Amino acid sequence: MIVYKGINHPNLCDVMGHMTTRHYVAMFDDGSYHFLHTVFGWSAEHLTKEKTGWADVRHVIEYQAEVAEGDLLEITAQLLKIGNKSITVLYEMQNVSKKALAATLESTSVYFDLEARTAIPITSTMKATAQKYLIET
Repeated sequence: MIVYKGINHPNLCDVMGHMTTRHYVAMFDDGSYHFLHTVFGWSAEHLTKEKTGWADVRHVIEYQAEVAEGDLLEITAQLLKIGNKSITVLYEMQNVSKKALAATLESTSVYFDLEARTAIPITSTMKATAQKYLIET
């Protein structure tokens, strides 16, 4: 599923003229909110009503090809794993302008109680809803 579309504006580039690391992470992070909404129905309302959220606990980023100023970018996401308290998602950033894979992010996130500040079990309803998005391995 497509979770993000954007452009590498000049202000997102570092002194070497390509997109800097901090902005890759920001784009992947923005896409993760769309992913969580699509797969689990999670939104900012859960922050205030249920006091639940998600906390990233592991990121593995692989930079595949340089992203230059003006390149159009698109990020897709695939649910790789649903655990008892965590999910693992693979995000792929495509450089639409150059028709090339720019970067990947494998992210593990835990379902999080915002008051207790600890990981909590993913509900059976959430697991059932997300099942259709799970990639067969």
